[in-house]
Amino acid sequence: MRALQFIIFSLVFFHSQSASKEMITKELFGKLSSGEEVYLYTLTNNSGMKVQIINYGAIVVSLYVPDKFGKLEDVVFGFDDVKGYENDNSFIGTIVGRYGNRINKSKIVIDGIEYQLTSNEGANQLHGGPRGFFKVLWDVEYKSSDSFPSLKLKYHSPDGEEGYPGNVDIEVTYSLTKYNELRIDYSASTDKPTVLNPTHHSYFNLSGNFTSTILDDVLMLDADFITPIDSTLIPTGEFMKVQDTPFDFRNPRKIGERIRDDDEQLKFGSGYDHNWVLNKYDGTVRKVGTLYNSSSGRLMEIYTDQPGIQFYSGNFINGTLKGKNGIIYKYRTALCLETQHYPDSPNHPAFPSTRLNPGELYQQTTIYKFKVE
Repeated sequence: MRALQFIIFSLVFFHSQSASKEMITKELFGKLSSGEEVYLYTLTNNSGMKVQIINYGAIVVSLYVPDKFGKLEDVVFGFDDVKGYENDNSFIGTIVGRYGNRINKSKIVIDGIEYQLTSNEGANQLHGGPRGFFKVLWDVEYKSSDSFPSLKLKYHSPDGEEGYPGNVDIEVTYSLTKYNELRIDYSASTDKPTVLNPTHHSYFNLSGNFTSTILDDVLMLDADFITPIDSTLIPTGEFMKVQDTPFDFRNPRKIGERIRDDDEQLKFGSGYDHNWVLNKYDGTVRKVGTLYNSSSGRLMEIYTDQPGIQFYSGNFINGTLKGKNGIIYKYRTALCLETQHYPDSPNHPAFPSTRLNPGELYQQTTIYKFKVE
């Protein structure tokens, strides 16, 4: 009897260990122009949801989510090969930093010292500069349990990279939970006072059909204000109420309902490309928004501990990008929902601080949770 129990235990243990190991796979994705190898990691949870990530730029290449009929489809932009990512300047699927979003005139001042950052959007810096975190190789650790797989990516950003002071060591962990959540946890430290505001930059189309626009998708953002911008997309430093404007998504509303309104802020952004000031900010993770696509039934809930979220409606996607499976990505066929501190915060003392000091630990959590309705 004891021998039979041992055999049964051994079979169950072997099966559980095998199933666990199968939750993460690794394969060669390609080589950079430098000759360095890039690897693709596939994480699968127990319900079949799947995310694929490469160690170049900590990029999410694909995200397979079930629709209301149980059909798995990819819901994020990406490329079939490394060359596509090397040539991309739209930050598709990346972790951006050191500073997600824009810095006015590419300048910051810390303790009375002015730092000239690298520029990559006219005189301004966008998403950390031309190289930032998204054109580099990250080190990788991965593990999986019976509950969910996780992939930890690490990068050492040297003092002076893209003009920023301090050596910064950052870790980003992607987890695919049993609740169909893509969870992103960040941690970082520095040896000099600096600023830090990383974010994730996937382009979502919940229909799973990248030839269709996102204008009929229904968006909700729990925010009473935005930080309005000038003609160069830099915040003015003011807070603008969303009430009675095209920016009011406090109740679920189709994205295309007012995107063509005769509105100065929409003209500046060529559509939505603004930071929403999220309600109930206290540094803890809370639900801040939802995105729903009626054709697929997919509902994405956004949770974060950040004070802001940048909603970008794909205004500069112009049909010049050839994505996965040869699909040409066209105008407003995907959107970004980037959890963050506010753009240009180092130059606006009234905005929540993005300063990181030696001895402090930067931490951030963002969750994209998928359901069907």
